Amino acid sequence: MNMQQMMKQAQKMQRQLAEAQDQLADEEVSATAGGGMVEVTGTAAGDITGIRINGAALGLDEEDCEMLQDTILAAVTEMLARAQEITNQRMGAITGGMGMPGMF
Repeated sequence: MNMQQMMKQAQKMQRQLAEAQDQLADEEVSATAGGGMVEVTGTAAGDITGIRINGAALGLDEEDCEMLQDTILAAVTEMLARAQEITNQRMGAITGGMGMPGMF
């Protein structure tokens, strides 16, 4: 395989990775815990999009429950963003900043 073929193969793989990431970002998943007391929704790409807490089971009124859900979602979202920053820094050091789309 010559260099030009290798470059075409690498570009094809980058496109496929980007397409796969787009599909994962569109795929919604959810999970429950505590017999349905808590439900978390997100994407297959790892983004948390919602948290629902059955406030009645915890003795919370609707307003307090919404505030708790929003607060937890904000904290989880911030944690995931910080984790992604660390991942990008460490992987960037390994790849030498080659900017591999769809990877980090």
